[in-house]
Amino acid sequence: MSLYSFINQLQYRDLPVHTRYLVSTGFLDIIGVIAGARNNETTDSIRNYAADHYPASRLSSRLLFDGRSVHPMGAAWAGGFSADSLDAHEGHFTSKGHAGATVVPALLALADACRSQGQEISGHEFLSAVAVAYETGLRAGVALMDTAAEYHASGAFSGLGVVCGAARMLKLTEEQFMHALGIAEYFGPRCPMMRLVDFPSMLRDAHGAGAYAGVNAIFMAQSGITGAPAETVEMEKIASCWNDLGERWEIDAQYFKPWPVCRWAQPALTAVTAMMAEHPEIVADNVSGVKVETFHESMRLQGHFPANADEAQYGLAFPLAAMISRGQVGPAEVTGDAINAEDILSVSRLIEIVEADDLSARFPEEILSRVTITLQDGSELVSPITQAKGDPATAMTQEEFRAKFNLLASVNFDQTRIDSIISAVDQLPEAENCSKLFELLMQP
Repeated sequence: MSLYSFINQLQYRDLPVHTRYLVSTGFLDIIGVIAGARNNETTDSIRNYAADHYPASRLSSRLLFDGRSVHPMGAAWAGGFSADSLDAHEGHFTSKGHAGATVVPALLALADACRSQGQEISGHEFLSAVAVAYETGLRAGVALMDTAAEYHASGAFSGLGVVCGAARMLKLTEEQFMHALGIAEYFGPRCPMMRLVDFPSMLRDAHGAGAYAGVNAIFMAQSGITGAPAETVEMEKIASCWNDLGERWEIDAQYFKPWPVCRWAQPALTAVTAMMAEHPEIVADNVSGVKVETFHESMRLQGHFPANADEAQYGLAFPLAAMISRGQVGPAEVTGDAINAEDILSVSRLIEIVEADDLSARFPEEILSRVTITLQDGSELVSPITQAKGDPATAMTQEEFRAKFNLLASVNFDQTRIDSIISAVDQLPEAENCSKLFELLMQP
């Protein structure tokens, strides 16, 4: 099946049951992340940037959980940046990246622009576009990993998913579509990801840039601007990434994060959560030391004393200390005043993070850690080698997803609005239009 045929023929209702569940779950998960990030410093800054520099014109989209009208390219910038600012979105092993934090905000911006012009879209059609964007964005990421030596941020490939989902939603011709793919890849932000790991900042995984690149490419192609062929789609040597479209689903290989911190910190958090459940004596005042053995990339996170929320979420020691100190890791533990909270920092000082050769050898196919906690009486508690919760093999339940959504969104919204958003997403497959959900998402 050609890529153009795939994006236009895919129907959300015809997806395999589990794949369909993952699309709707991933969509709700990203909304929860953006809800949790609504009032953090990055989101405030990027929304003001969008309002100042991308004013609404003939096309108008509202900023998520804000309501101000801006150009869809500004809304895509802001939505992607906001989703990226709270590191709780899903990811994917073979692309070493994420699609949802790019494609969901971008498609929400474009759909809201359509709605502002009186062009309603059904819930099923919107979810079909989201499924297209996820699947193609992830495949573009695999293709990029197969052809580029450097580890690039997710925005380098996820903008192509935006183009695929948007081309379906906006009914681009095949010629326009192919040019848009080429433009999005050519202008895609191939950002060096490990630099951001070593020097955390608001730039994160370039989801805002990827969302912008995808939306911009769509508008340029609609204006008659041509693009060079998209190599990560058309090169013969990466045909294996695309030739089974509609038969196999990259979406099925996604993992989800229980906590809003770097993926590489999640195995240690999973291990400590299990240890605390089994050993109630693990409390902050009774811990004298924590040793984390992990793979090289995770060891590089460190992050004992973050200067800001970006460093806290791209660290390992600080969120692990928050888990031991407070029993949870949500937005309130990795943003704002928590960064300087002595109850967390006092435990963070006790944490040692070292590379384990046996675990490094199993990366990236497996992302693993083991943890030793020493108590005040000198006794040691040791975890098994632990895989992160939320992998396909250690999947979160629907109840755990809803609990995560509540944990993230409750820092900014009351339970009535939280329940209303969840209900609107649940009803989306049968909804004649997206108006109910969009009004909930666009209100301040």
